[in-house]
Amino acid sequence: MVKKVDPINIEKCPVETALDVLAGKWKILILWYLRSETKRFNELHKLLPRTTQKMLIQKLRELEEDGIVHREVYPVVPPKVEYSLTEYGETLKPILKQLYLWGEIHKEEYK
Repeated sequence: MVKKVDPINIEKCPVETALDVLAGKWKILILWYLRSETKRFNELHKLLPRTTQKMLIQKLRELEEDGIVHREVYPVVPPKVEYSLTEYGETLKPILKQLYLWGEIHKEEYK
């Protein structure tokens, strides 16, 4: 007899799990720009001019909820908010570097 598999209880492949967290163009780019230093919201928005403020806020919140990005709010006027990678987020640096290097090769190969 063939055992029926419940699709809801199938364990996800780790790659699928990673894609669930990092999916979408903006999250990877946000992480790329935060890899070396803390950035304020407006700095990130200038680096990602094709994203809306709403989309950038949404993606930053998702990354914060997943423990990858830290949001620091300073009690000053005007409000000051900075974003940085968490210690856990720092573990993505080698992956981001490999994506960058692969992108350079791909651009050269398929101009």
